[in-house]
Amino acid sequence: MSKIEYTELGSTGIRVSRIGLGAWQFSQSWGVTEYERARDILAKALELGINLIDTAIVYGRGMSEQFIGRALKELGVKRDEIVIATKIPGEMLSYDDVFKATKRSLERLQTSYIDLMQVHWPPCWHNIPTCEYMRALERLLNLGLINAIGLSDHPVELIDSARACLARADVEVVQVRFNPVELEAEKEILPYVEENDMTLLAWSPLAKGAVLGKYTLEDIEKLQDVRSGDPIFHPDNYKQIMKVSDIIKEIAAKYEKTPAQVVLNWLIMYSDVVVPIPGAKTPKQVEDNAGAMGWRLSREDWTRIYEAARSIKISRVVY
Repeated sequence: MSKIEYTELGSTGIRVSRIGLGAWQFSQSWGVTEYERARDILAKALELGINLIDTAIVYGRGMSEQFIGRALKELGVKRDEIVIATKIPGEMLSYDDVFKATKRSLERLQTSYIDLMQVHWPPCWHNIPTCEYMRALERLLNLGLINAIGLSDHPVELIDSARACLARADVEVVQVRFNPVELEAEKEILPYVEENDMTLLAWSPLAKGAVLGKYTLEDIEKLQDVRSGDPIFHPDNYKQIMKVSDIIKEIAAKYEKTPAQVVLNWLIMYSDVVVPIPGAKTPKQVEDNAGAMGWRLSREDWTRIYEAARSIKISRVVY
């Protein structure tokens, strides 16, 4: 049985496992569209002590939230035993839509409150003022419909602007893509999160599997899900990533761990504010992810992965 570690979500006092469960896979994007399969994945996470579930309105156009709400009810989970995080997409951020979107999320999740409500991305195409949606979120907080506010995929300048809109509350969580081969967050966002006593939720912590050494160059040409259009799976980039994944596999063998466990352990060692939220398409993968806790890489092995990751150069100009 894995030793589960816990931390606090920002300064909220909300206790969360150091590794959560991302729920994007409960959608057509990743293919877990059978409710029973999703329920088994959630049941395994709860059995192991993983209590943070991160979902979003856009995951399966409500499917992910619906599966989670139904499963938690059927499994008889007490509400205070689970921490539910969801997100409102950028196009739903007018003042009235924030309330409407939250109401529908509460209905799908079959709960009276959401622990962490995040803005999924800024309203890039709809010209909604930052303070409009931030004040709506603060109103939800005051009403007890949400317990904390987070921002996903926001640059530091916009995080600052968003925080300035709040009267009494603060942004507790920043969620960004962060993994050994996509380290852009270490430039500005991670130092900002550390300085302001926030939590960084790391999405795509396994780089959609690219850092695990699971695929050959021939394999990536056959991918049919969301990975097929991701630049990290472009041959020019993937060839470089394979150099890092070879080192990860070697270190995994040394510790008698899986590559996924090594990568997730590497992330929680990076900073005590980092909480990875890997997805899982089977209960076995949940168990694998949980096994990243309760032990630590040596500083030498951690540094070896970091130096390998820093030596490669990923380009997103792929056409």
